[in-house]
Amino acid sequence: MPLILENATVIGSELALSFADGVEAYLALPLLRRACPCAACQGEPDALGRVMRPRVEYGARAFELRKFETIGGYAIQLFWGDGHSTGIYGYAYLQNLAGLAAD
Repeated sequence: MPLILENATVIGSELALSFADGVEAYLALPLLRRACPCAACQGEPDALGRVMRPRVEYGARAFELRKFETIGGYAIQLFWGDGHSTGIYGYAYLQNLAGLAAD
């Protein structure tokens, strides 16, 4: 069964998500930024499959979530105060970050 996001909002320093199956997730903004899944933050494999994780530095506004947009029916894109916005966070990834993923 696909995950369906019904609502997302920032509450204080957390992103609150509610899904159609009744699951709610509350994710700290610094956790989300540090877990950004984009290649600039997590690295990408070379021709031999080795991943070199880049060194990421966070500025003063790096943990300020300015806005977010849903991507299709599977993910959310976060736009941070320092201009970073290339991470696409799948709903299953978000639930995993919140410790809610089904085993």
